[in-house]
Amino acid sequence: MTRAQRRPSGFTAVRIRRHATGLLMAGGLIALSACGSGDDSDGSAKGPVPTSSAPAPETSSASADTQKQAKDTVLQAYEDFWAEQVKAYGQADIKGTNLKKYATKKALGRAMGDVLVMKEAGTTTEGAPTHKATVTSLTLTGDVPKASLSDCLDISGWKTVKTKTGAVQPFPSNQPLRYVTTAKAERWGNQWMITDLTPDGNRTC
Repeated sequence: MTRAQRRPSGFTAVRIRRHATGLLMAGGLIALSACGSGDDSDGSAKGPVPTSSAPAPETSSASADTQKQAKDTVLQAYEDFWAEQVKAYGQADIKGTNLKKYATKKALGRAMGDVLVMKEAGTTTEGAPTHKATVTSLTLTGDVPKASLSDCLDISGWKTVKTKTGAVQPFPSNQPLRYVTTAKAERWGNQWMITDLTPDGNRTC
């Protein structure tokens, strides 16, 4: 297949879809337990037990709130990444976009590769895809917090057109319009960055 034949409609579709792992999100909840003998003489040791276990519900609640806040932030970064990517594809150029603010590593490289192919083919995109993403795993410990996402991407409203004529380029006959896409993200400082985006055209949703 020549570079000119690699139209973003199929190339972008197959490349930007693949989101659905079933990983278990890390909890990080703390469980406290206490034990004592059944002898009445140990009654003095049993007294502190309620005091030591009392903070557990509060700790668990704080952990759950932290997890939820982090998930919401990851999802917002993913939304922002897509908004900037759509903008770049709409002009076949990343200039004037904030794509580098939300994407790096493989995700940024792939987007830039798509833009190059589109520019050479004389095409851009109109409209935008829709998606329903969820965070499938989240690790907030370690030097670099990480997350994985799963998305059901719908490209039916995202058209590839010829830049000069505006003619809509049809999707390949075997191109699914809804498919699973997976993504990975890392937190760099205070900003979550999308580091990888993997489409799976064989997994419709």
